[in-house]
Amino acid sequence: MGSVTAMTVFFPLDTARLRLQVDEKRKSKTTHMVLLEIIKEEGLLAPYRGWLPVISSLCCSNFVYFYTFNSLKAVWVKGQRSTTGKDLVVGFVAGVVNVLLTTPLWVVNTRLKLQGAKFRNEDIVPTNYKGIIDAFHQIIRDEGVLALWNGTFPSLLLVFNPAIQFMFYEGLKRQLLKKRVQLSSLDVFIIGAIAKAIATTATYPMQTVQSILRFGRHRLNPENRTLGSLRNVLYLLRQRVKRFGIMGLYKGLEAKLLQTVLTAALMFLVYEKLTAATFTIMGLKRAAHKH
Repeated sequence: MGSVTAMTVFFPLDTARLRLQVDEKRKSKTTHMVLLEIIKEEGLLAPYRGWLPVISSLCCSNFVYFYTFNSLKAVWVKGQRSTTGKDLVVGFVAGVVNVLLTTPLWVVNTRLKLQGAKFRNEDIVPTNYKGIIDAFHQIIRDEGVLALWNGTFPSLLLVFNPAIQFMFYEGLKRQLLKKRVQLSSLDVFIIGAIAKAIATTATYPMQTVQSILRFGRHRLNPENRTLGSLRNVLYLLRQRVKRFGIMGLYKGLEAKLLQTVLTAALMFLVYEKLTAATFTIMGLKRAAHKH
């Protein structure tokens, strides 16, 4: 529920990020300027285009990830206390399984999200999918089944993102604990947000490549783009740097960081409120039992 709420509330930020990543001709402006332009050119609801497919994919993704994570953990840990290292490995494997199973959904929703967008770049071939099923049908018909796994390679690299985040999180926590006895929930949130921002920034160029490969509607394509082999990824990164300099790899990062940090804040608030409410209810029940 948390991730669906957060994705819905901050969905326009995601739209801005994706446009900046995929549409090379779109000038990098501040996020609200980009959103205002999109609304002006395409209507008020344009920032929410493709909401349903994204939400459906998000639910599937979360389900696959947590199901795999918990099944693996149950098999591997078998009632002992889990260690951080084990959690990271299990998380990594669950991430890989998730990528392999749900990439087709993300390819489809990347395209549905960008369908009907007014691109600055004339080399983009527009799509006309009627919906999720039709999109699958057309992609398989016109580009072959493997096209559904476009961008798998960068997605697999992005599985390292939580590991990087975790590393920084633990490091920052250790630093703070030198000065304090324990951390308040606000401290934990701030450390978490900083760690997430670092991980997002470090892996952002991969995200850009992932979006471009998933979208796959640029006429000027290098040889094969199935699965986005390492060669493709490097080619796309080089092209970006050649055209826009190093900053070209970070187009749309501002929107992405805003989205991640605000999402984290929202999740944190909801989580805090929920735990408080749960404890209150449990407390009331206990009190009732005593009487």
